[in-house]
Amino acid sequence: MADDAIDYMTRIHQTDPSKPIFIKYAPGATHAPHHPTKEWVDKVRAMKLFAGGYEKLREEIFENQKRLGVIPKDTKLAPWPKEMLKPWNQLTADEKKLFIRQVEVFAAYAMYSDYEIGRVIQHFQDLGKLDNTLVIYINGDNGTSAEGGPIGTPNEVAFFNGVQVPVDVQMKFYDAWGTEGTYNHMSAGWSWAFDTPFSWFKQNASTLGGTNQNMVVSWPARIKDKGALREQFVHVIDVVPTILEAAGIKAPAAVDGIKQAPIEGTSFLYTFDAANARAPQKHKTQYFEMMGQWALYDDGWFLSTKVNRAPWEAFGPANPDPLNNQTLELYNLNTDFSQTTDLAAKYPQKVKEMKAKFIAEARKYQVFPLDASVAARIVAPRPNITAGRTEFVYTRPMVGLPQGDSPFILNSSYTVTADVEVPAGGAEGMMVTSGGRFAGYGFYLLKGKPVFLWNLVDLERVKWESPEALPPGRHTVEFDFRYDGLGAGTLAFNNFSGIGRPGAGTLKVNGKVVDTKKMERTLPMILQWDESFDIGSDTLTGVNDADYKPPFPLTAKLNKLTIKIDRPQLSPADIKKLEAAMTEKAKRD
Repeated sequence: MADDAIDYMTRIHQTDPSKPIFIKYAPGATHAPHHPTKEWVDKVRAMKLFAGGYEKLREEIFENQKRLGVIPKDTKLAPWPKEMLKPWNQLTADEKKLFIRQVEVFAAYAMYSDYEIGRVIQHFQDLGKLDNTLVIYINGDNGTSAEGGPIGTPNEVAFFNGVQVPVDVQMKFYDAWGTEGTYNHMSAGWSWAFDTPFSWFKQNASTLGGTNQNMVVSWPARIKDKGALREQFVHVIDVVPTILEAAGIKAPAAVDGIKQAPIEGTSFLYTFDAANARAPQKHKTQYFEMMGQWALYDDGWFLSTKVNRAPWEAFGPANPDPLNNQTLELYNLNTDFSQTTDLAAKYPQKVKEMKAKFIAEARKYQVFPLDASVAARIVAPRPNITAGRTEFVYTRPMVGLPQGDSPFILNSSYTVTADVEVPAGGAEGMMVTSGGRFAGYGFYLLKGKPVFLWNLVDLERVKWESPEALPPGRHTVEFDFRYDGLGAGTLAFNNFSGIGRPGAGTLKVNGKVVDTKKMERTLPMILQWDESFDIGSDTLTGVNDADYKPPFPLTAKLNKLTIKIDRPQLSPADIKKLEAAMTEKAKRD
């Protein structure tokens, strides 16, 4: 990615050295999976940064922040959340070994990314342009992500399907951690430490640990007090107005004849001048909201909902009234930098006023209706080109179809039928697949034998296989799955009982049953999202490395492939029962 950016800069410069260069460089780091090169992992491991554990790391970061002057000297550090994240001295030897491996890979990923960004900045210098280049560097992904849960995971797709991988199983991936063999994420203990001096994580939008990031700005020709600190409130929506003001460009009123919405941020260009180092902030009010957790910043005061869900607690019933069914907390960030002293009981009128202001901001910026669901929204029906369709027909190979535009067969009964012609000498290859190494399914010919396989988040594979290869000629191969559950319709009632249920699959060749098997569990939520739906071959990773290597092209002729989906429908009795359960839960809450 850095190479591409450098090449782009060079081409622009060589074509017209006077032409301004604009680059938005946004790498995947440090979002999961954490995939640095071995070189960087080895560098971090040699540094032995994490042997003392995550609490010690947090304390070291805190002391360094105070020493550097980037946080006030009187900043408080909240107690370690020992009920949620096991203290380091209570971990087993395997847990410590695994967690250190996890964080070393994460740190290597951050360092690797930082180095590559440095190469891009250096190229501005090499072109003689750095002095008059505005660089805005923001490091982070909201707060640090905790979607690995308390013990981490070798496969984030497992997390999004509600599966926690035990430590002894994770240890089997120890050597492969951070390579293409894992979709890895670290223990949330490290995430809490990396959010120092704040608490909580990404997804917790009502906390500074879920929203506060560091930012470094460089513009040598304009900013003269190098290394100085600015403490005015700034939000990411302020970046565009700042760039426009710095470049002397007005935001367009219309683009291609389409009227544009007004830019909603506030330029922080004024902070570049040393004389304005302590000037009053211009961005005074800002709402935050994510998955029903919300907050309002208002000129130093911070109203927030008390955190009621850790990021890995994504599969329970959602708060039915996230606006009002909340405990509200109030902080004065002018004197309480790390959001540790709740003043709500002391200033109830302030709480009331700020909640009203949040509601006004939420209405203004189309935040309503609030939705506290997490995992449920992944499978919630939404408008797309497959919505409502129950039959899909394909008559020639096609690859690269995104998950959202392909048949969604989870939590349903379905039948996949392939009409193929096998040439003399036999055939092999992929007929249809969706997903990949970390979750998905494939219907293929393996040494001529029809196979249907489900990859259950790389922890289990369920396989139906014909005992015999298809002889030359035309054949109909069918896989039929009967789902034993109420389906995704239960989610409308804040109920997960209909998803991820068992089912039975039957493999047929020319109408004859050749294999039948029951799945005790099915994927409830999602396949591997960065893999596509492919017909006639398999792009990127395969669903079973033991059977084949992509692209595994189909050498038989595919005449037609049909997918029919029979989604469960709730009966009146089902609906009545689900409504009663939802009402009862609302009373308890």
